[in-house]
Amino acid sequence: MAAALAVVTVASPVFAQTSGATIYKAKCQMCHLADGSGNKGMKVPAFTAGASEASLIAATKNGVSTGPVKMPAYAGKLTDADISSVVAYIKTLKK
Repeated sequence: MAAALAVVTVASPVFAQTSGATIYKAKCQMCHLADGSGNKGMKVPAFTAGASEASLIAATKNGVSTGPVKMPAYAGKLTDADISSVVAYIKTLKK
């Protein structure tokens, strides 16, 4: 029993919230680039300095269907906490 508890205690950090930077690199960077400047070849716009946290959260949750490239919705794929973490990371990118 003690061994099982030790394994659960050691393994529990694996289930912790993933960092915004890690999620960004895995899910966003391919289109928005490492610095958030947007992939011009794919016609993905840069993140704008004036974008509100609420608008970025909404776009991430619901996806974006305007423009030539359609961004998928991440509601149900990422937790609200993960989406907030990604948005917080996006706000740190140089504009």
